[in-house]
Amino acid sequence: MAIGNAVQRSSFIYVYDEKGHQIATIPAGSGPKDGLTGYTSSTVNVRRGSFIYTYDAKGRQIASTPAR
Repeated sequence: MAIGNAVQRSSFIYVYDEKGHQIATIPAGSGPKDGLTGYTSSTVNVRRGSFIYTYDAKGRQIASTPAR
């Protein structure tokens, strides 16, 4: 299942497949720099605090890295 779109609304990121069906919800954080940083067909990147977290299409965290 591929990611077709990822949209941040308030403190959550909603992930949709290529047909527009919601497939995951990811917390976006509440800091001034927190939120969606980008997405591909297989991952979503979210900044929360001093880290960027990578999630798969099902909303499972698969990696984290310090933000610059």
